[in-house]
Amino acid sequence: MPLFFRKRKPSEEARKRLEYQMCLAKEAGADDILDISKCELSEIPFGAFATCKVLQKKVLIVHTNHLTSLLPKSCSLLSLATIKVLDLHDNQLTALPDDLGQLTALQVLNVERNQLMQLPRSIGNLTQLQTLNVKDNKLKELPDTLGELRSLRTLNISGNEIQRLPQMLAHVRTLEMLSLDASAMVYPPREVCDAGTAAILQFLCKESGLEYYPPSQYLLPVLEQDGIENSRDSPDGPTDRFSREDLEWQNRFSDYEKRKEQKMLEKLEFERRLELGQREHAQLLQQSSSQKDEILQTVKEEQSRLEQGLSERQRQLDAERQRLQEQLKQTEQNISSRIQKLLRDNQRQKKSSEILKSLENERIRMEQLMSITQEETENLRRREVASAMQQMLTESCKNRLIQMAYESQRQNLVQQACSSMAEMDERFQQILSWQQMDQNKAISQILQESTMQKAAFEALQVKKDLMHRQIRSQIKLIETELLQLTQLELKRKSLDTETLQEMISEQRWALSSLLQQLLKEKQQREEELREILTELEAKSETRQENYWLIQYQRLLNQKPLSLKLQEEGMERQLVALLEELSAEHYLPIFAHHRLSLDLLSQMSPRDLAKVGVSEAGLQHEILRRVQELLDAARIQPELKPPVGEVVTPTAPQEPPESVRPSAPPAELEVQASECVVCLEQEAQMIFLNCGHVCCCQQCCQPLRTCPLCRQDIAQRLRIYHSS
Repeated sequence: MPLFFRKRKPSEEARKRLEYQMCLAKEAGADDILDISKCELSEIPFGAFATCKVLQKKVLIVHTNHLTSLLPKSCSLLSLATIKVLDLHDNQLTALPDDLGQLTALQVLNVERNQLMQLPRSIGNLTQLQTLNVKDNKLKELPDTLGELRSLRTLNISGNEIQRLPQMLAHVRTLEMLSLDASAMVYPPREVCDAGTAAILQFLCKESGLEYYPPSQYLLPVLEQDGIENSRDSPDGPTDRFSREDLEWQNRFSDYEKRKEQKMLEKLEFERRLELGQREHAQLLQQSSSQKDEILQTVKEEQSRLEQGLSERQRQLDAERQRLQEQLKQTEQNISSRIQKLLRDNQRQKKSSEILKSLENERIRMEQLMSITQEETENLRRREVASAMQQMLTESCKNRLIQMAYESQRQNLVQQACSSMAEMDERFQQILSWQQMDQNKAISQILQESTMQKAAFEALQVKKDLMHRQIRSQIKLIETELLQLTQLELKRKSLDTETLQEMISEQRWALSSLLQQLLKEKQQREEELREILTELEAKSETRQENYWLIQYQRLLNQKPLSLKLQEEGMERQLVALLEELSAEHYLPIFAHHRLSLDLLSQMSPRDLAKVGVSEAGLQHEILRRVQELLDAARIQPELKPPVGEVVTPTAPQEPPESVRPSAPPAELEVQASECVVCLEQEAQMIFLNCGHVCCCQQCCQPLRTCPLCRQDIAQRLRIYHSS
């Protein structure tokens, strides 16, 4: 696996050495050597290739650098066609070019101490190569093309991972010196490798079926190829040639060292002149620095003023952010306490719902709804009951038509848009015409039609039912809490904070589950009321006149006579107090237990809970207001009601739709939340099961998943905000 090394930037000294050597190689009369060793190069510069090609250099020395590749981009090996000696030892080469065989004039190749993994097969084209040194690399095998090196005299492969020699090496007849690690060799065997080069070549020739001849018989033709004119038959010719060649190379190197020393002296003189110029330049810089100091001083002062302003602004922003986070934390705590209180109240109401249901059934059975006496027929307040029926039917019809219009609009958007608009116009025209009807005519019509009387009785029955009213109030409270949680979640996202996010999600899921359960209980209660109505209709007389009017009047006065007498005996201030606190539905309980202001002043919230007042906040508020009334009565005795004074009963009043929450008094008004899709309309729809309130009625119709949490929408619930 090839290793990749990070390129290093050469030092200043190495850069100067490279420039000096390049200039030295280009001078007139320079020798055939280009020495760019110890220059900390990561690749051979393009100028070196151009110099070798133009000046036809024969020796290229590039050892002790950081080379990872011999051939950089946009360069060709043909530029080194005249090179005879290539020294690349002590580098980081991982491979040699595949077209290395183009260097046909190469005689010496030294790649010792590199990272070579293999040799290219084109190395067999180097027919004039005499010395190949690949010592201390990572070679595991040698190519068979080494057998084509007809002039190879020295081969060093020690310090590698080679265990086998190619048989083609037997064709290299000129090989005089072969260096290898005999202890690691498998082929030829270790004992053959310990015997020396001649024994190894004899073994390879025997394995290849060739006859072995000493290298001295093949050196003469090789040396003659270099242009040396020696006698072919003289046995002393090669020795004389080597001595002359060594002398020639020694002379060349001595001349090179002399010229190198002279160039070093010239370099020192150049550096001295350069130092003088640098001193002059430093003086000029010192003169200009005084002017820069003044400019820098003014810039620093301006920068300090800007930084001071920025730091002040940053402190203000941090304080504002801290304040918003505190407000969010307080809001989250309040919502959490409300939700916990609501869940506890729901648990208590679940336990008492069965008792209330049995009491309601017992009350219905005890009053004998199916019996109508002559006295009730004579005392029938026809006009008053008909007027109440007309008002109830109008309100019920409005709500039903609005709901039908909404359902038809949602369904017909996909199927029949044009026809639905006409039907809706007719229905709204019916509402307008109904509102413009003469009051007396509507009352007389109600008196004559038993179907309308029955519809009015059914609407009043649902409205007067205590359990149904409690379920509606709880649904309204949960809708408010879900809207507040959605607004808080959107505000938290805008502030980029994620604290208590899991707690908000758990609270929203708990409220969603509770809302679904209450919707089921509401539907179940409506079914029970319809069964009671069916039972009434089945057991009524066939031709009983004003049957439903009498039932409607009886429903208005549905309290037992004993309970009415007890309520009439209650103190007027206590009745007013319960009406002011929107707790009129507790009047029967207070009357049944004969509670008075004096008795309430001696009670605790736990005593009120035992009586039947389950809301903790309402318990404390009742006791506090009672104590205030008694204190005011002690200061001004004329405010105390006289003994025996009773409350005059008034016309039946409709119980309020909203039940006072059990939490301590807090602002439940919710700010309008805009739709996250159109950003224009008010959010009106609750998505179940996730519980988010984030879309208007128009934008929610094509949606299948919640825009905030991307969960599937199982049910949509419309919120009708009170004006």
